[in-house]
Amino acid sequence: MRILIADDDPQILRALRITLTAKGYRITIAVDGAEAISAAIDHRPDLVLLDLGMPRMDGVAVIEAIRGWSQAPILVVSGRTGAADKVEALDAGADDYITKPFAIEELLARIRALTRRVQAEESAPVVRLGEVTIDLAAHSVSREGPDGVRRIRLTPTEWQVIEILIRGAGKLVTRQDILTAIWGTEHAEDTGYLRLYISQLRRKLEEDPAHPVHLITEPGMGYRLEGLTR
Repeated sequence: MRILIADDDPQILRALRITLTAKGYRITIAVDGAEAISAAIDHRPDLVLLDLGMPRMDGVAVIEAIRGWSQAPILVVSGRTGAADKVEALDAGADDYITKPFAIEELLARIRALTRRVQAEESAPVVRLGEVTIDLAAHSVSREGPDGVRRIRLTPTEWQVIEILIRGAGKLVTRQDILTAIWGTEHAEDTGYLRLYISQLRRKLEEDPAHPVHLITEPGMGYRLEGLTR
């Protein structure tokens, strides 16, 4: 498995290269944003570790560029701890976010989790919510209507939310579980973000967003996904 590490801190680059090489990963290094994009094109990594504050091109711009042609998992490793930075990176297409300083055991665990997610998505099913078809492997959503099939675009974070709900279809999924899975334990109480994404998903997936029949709120607890067929 090849990992691209993009960071302008030579100490972090050296430490990660030594540690990940010892774990059997093949490593490619980039020291700025433009070099990260070139390396991603040339080496086609299986996973990208990316700092946000790099010279020549900001990390968010790098994420958007890579997402234009690749679905390789992107794990942001950044000193930016603000919630807004995390939301911006995840919405741009990052799959996970870890803040510096970090424990190497946690970083390795997140790499393993992203690898498992990719393997699961490669064999993921196609599911339906009424007239909406969700292809989890292809990351595509479409709605059948009188004028034909219309594609629906979900942001990366909306994908994360709906995938969590699909895995727990028909069961209560707590707000804390969703928030922790996407943004980490330090944001387990930031329910405002989650309400926003649920609202956006209802507008895109429900026939009548004001009266949802699929994305059901359990007041004070969380959400249930109803009516899923495979």
